[in-house]
Amino acid sequence: MRTVEEWIGKTDDEKVPPRVRLRVFEKFGGICQLSGRKIMPGDEWDLDHIKAIWRGGEHRESNLHPALREKHREKSGDEQSEQAKADRVRKKHLGIWPSSRAKIKSRGFAKTRNAG
Repeated sequence: MRTVEEWIGKTDDEKVPPRVRLRVFEKFGGICQLSGRKIMPGDEWDLDHIKAIWRGGEHRESNLHPALREKHREKSGDEQSEQAKADRVRKKHLGIWPSSRAKIKSRGFAKTRNAG
């Protein structure tokens, strides 16, 4: 049974308190969950959302794990690219996004005189 109440962010970008960072770090034994490498003193590391907020994850202690900063940035960049593509496809299917096919421009038909 948990003796300490779980931290839950009031907003999606609220800073995680140091006490919570420490608890998450210790819960995972100081191992980067993206590379599997032990986080050493002096290493820069972040708390990464296990289920990204944009995918419906919550900004709470149970959805965080430690990640080396470089690996975290790589993962975040990949997720942003994936999200952007999903948004483009959805907009296209809903008719919101212009078609990716460029329209061919022509000079049109030559004007003719009426016979008569």
